[in-house]
Amino acid sequence: MKKAVILLSGGLDSATALAIARSEGFACHCLSLDYGQRHSSELEAAQRVAAALGASEHRTIKLELTAFGGSALTDREIAVPTQPSEGIPVTYVPARNTIMLSLALAWAEVLGSRDIFIGANAVDYSGYPDCRPEYLEAFEKMANLATKSAVEGRAIHIRAPLVALSKAEIIRRGTALGVDYSLTVSCYQADENGVACGRCDSCRLRHQGFVSAEISDPTRYLHPDLSE
Repeated sequence: MKKAVILLSGGLDSATALAIARSEGFACHCLSLDYGQRHSSELEAAQRVAAALGASEHRTIKLELTAFGGSALTDREIAVPTQPSEGIPVTYVPARNTIMLSLALAWAEVLGSRDIFIGANAVDYSGYPDCRPEYLEAFEKMANLATKSAVEGRAIHIRAPLVALSKAEIIRRGTALGVDYSLTVSCYQADENGVACGRCDSCRLRHQGFVSAEISDPTRYLHPDLSE
């Protein structure tokens, strides 16, 4: 089977990207990053999702981005916002997708894989600059300038199958492919049991996606106003 590296956070989008890669006949090698995020629930979710969707392999790399901070997800002194804000929110983690894609690129070369899947989305999202199509296109160009694989004629493809889909469309696509979204965790500040806060930007986008898709939201929320 042809191999693909899948960046798997444990959230809704990356689980759907994994299901799409599997449906296209790839042997899926999943990569998660323990970067010092506020909770480990999403990493535990990634393990569950990888197992449920039949990944060939799942690895978690530890890389402490807390050494730099600068984000509500890597600095405990910066509160996770519970109300929509203007501009790029403080939950943006500087260079996170660049770091994760670089690690995926390294593993892809070792595996002999030419395809890297990422669940980036630029429709119903928080406005992170490293989720935009032009960024992903630029990274792919860089990857094909910087790798032995590409120089020898085996081009690398950055696959972002969700980038132009709404959250509702993503949920419908994943549901059709058998994704069990109750296994996933999207919340920026979920508790140790994976219960979502129900108030952060990620929770709002996730729940509205289920509402718009007219599919029951299986998420456990600490604050019931979203789940009612």
